[in-house]
Amino acid sequence: MNLYPAIDLINGRCVRLAQGDFNRVTHYSPSPLEVADDYAQRGARFMHVVDLDGARAGSPQQGELIAEMAKRSHLCIQTGGGIREVRQAAELIEIGIDRVVIGSLAVKNPAAAKEILRVVNPAHFTLAMDVRLNGEGQPMVATEGWKKEETLSLWDCLEGFVTLGLQHLLCTDISRDGMLTGPNVELYTQIVKRYPHLQLQASGGVGELAHLKALKQAGIPGAIVGKALYENRFTLEEALSC
Repeated sequence: MNLYPAIDLINGRCVRLAQGDFNRVTHYSPSPLEVADDYAQRGARFMHVVDLDGARAGSPQQGELIAEMAKRSHLCIQTGGGIREVRQAAELIEIGIDRVVIGSLAVKNPAAAKEILRVVNPAHFTLAMDVRLNGEGQPMVATEGWKKEETLSLWDCLEGFVTLGLQHLLCTDISRDGMLTGPNVELYTQIVKRYPHLQLQASGGVGELAHLKALKQAGIPGAIVGKALYENRFTLEEALSC
């Protein structure tokens, strides 16, 4: 299972949000460059970086910093936050970022998101879907900083991208994100069964090694880990050896 240590950035600093709420921010002292270097030295191969300033502004704001993180650490970095156009995505890839992450655009303007997928190549594209389970247990896609719940199911949203060759999917169960209470293994198992070719990254809820082991045993290809590493719930080395 591929492990993606996660860094969220605001004003060039490492932070974590609880359930995507900008009013519930935790700041961490190490610089993003130091964190990326440390993860690389301890065995990481991948990193997930969210430009929260970009997400709020509607255009990438910290691309140069993230590119420097990739250059120094030699990690394969995927990043998202405010990417709305092919030009923005292409520029990030050109300066050394491995994959661009496209989230709410895929729901609000799927044609634009699909054009990015076509142009940058599926190998450099990660589709990020943030979901809430409805009363019937169906994963429904949410946007607008997770404040607005859409009527579109995850399954309906995925179809158009899968037909274009989508390879990488990041799925976050909003109710679990930043809470350290455990990932939604059942949801991620459903996704793998429906789309076994996708390189799924499970996001939200990992708080202990047992959670990572459960994902691995379920056959989930990848997992995002953020707050648990910052708060020393386990070491990166322990996570990588699960």
